[in-house]
Amino acid sequence: MLLAASLAARGPLRVLDAMAGCGIRALRYGLEGGAEAVWANDADPDRLPLLERNLAGLKGLRCSARTAQHLLAECLQRQERFELVDLDGFGCPTALLPLALEAVAFDGVLYLASTDGRSPTGHDRPAAIRLLGAAARAHPASWELALRLQLGTVARAVWAMGRGVELLFSFSEGRTFRTAVRLRRRAGCGEEQQLGLLAHCHGCGAQEVQPLLRLRQWLPCLCPASQAQPRVAQPLAISGPLWIGPLQDPALLAAMASLGDTLPGSLGAAGARLLGQLAADPGVPPVCWPTAEIARRLSCGPPPLAALVAALQAEGWVALASGVMPAQLRSDAPWSVILQIAQRLAAPAAGAAK
Repeated sequence: MLLAASLAARGPLRVLDAMAGCGIRALRYGLEGGAEAVWANDADPDRLPLLERNLAGLKGLRCSARTAQHLLAECLQRQERFELVDLDGFGCPTALLPLALEAVAFDGVLYLASTDGRSPTGHDRPAAIRLLGAAARAHPASWELALRLQLGTVARAVWAMGRGVELLFSFSEGRTFRTAVRLRRRAGCGEEQQLGLLAHCHGCGAQEVQPLLRLRQWLPCLCPASQAQPRVAQPLAISGPLWIGPLQDPALLAAMASLGDTLPGSLGAAGARLLGQLAADPGVPPVCWPTAEIARRLSCGPPPLAALVAALQAEGWVALASGVMPAQLRSDAPWSVILQIAQRLAAPAAGAAK
């Protein structure tokens, strides 16, 4: 609702809720989000009377019972567009993206959710090819990988229309992957640099990123893959194409948090905590390591994440606690440097424990 309220503060807000269910979110768009018109749709015709009862009295209300494809095609045929299109269904929404984007007004927002957790996290690689047009390999930052693959699919669809895309926020609790993007009239300068590939070495844990515009040959990792075969050239597990740019707009998230203070009941303690975590981590660089991975590589447990972040920053590296997944470090430091600093920090603690 805070996203809708922030859009309503910019001008008239029309909302299309394509998969409204019983209408609770559509109701909040009208009552709390400041929408002047809400179109609530659900594919189940038996649910339509309930939807109409729940939303009765909402200004600018339309209710319908169509499939999302039918609804979005109708909007395209009528050239009807909305400042906010909410597409929140089961499974992967890729097939609906072109029509959904056609329903978004310029500078409007697409709020997209996917419950497909297997294909974008590397657990169903053939499905990732079919649904996302991308390779998805097992990765320690699996939630973020799924979000970046989803955003890469959105960006390609937007660019194919000759438009531009601006990231607003992305988050997940591990089951549903939610992103919000703003549709621009044209692509910004260098926007295509945000699409790339992410490589991970399962032998040592190192990661590399390349934008597609500057793609070159990947060098194999020369880490010691095992005690039996030291310094074996390891093939890299490469995922993508995916979004390698920012995941969050901190200014928008701060504005949403401020709105939450003025709208009673719109932002609970958990929501405020999530907004704070996301705002503190813009999502770049696009590489993350779990502290559990660091612990596995060290002879002792890892240092506290906050201490590791501070130590890396003190040496001039970008370092942040991930806002997407708990207990994850985001940094542009080489993996070997991260392990060296972590070992140095962890050693005194291990000595004190003895």
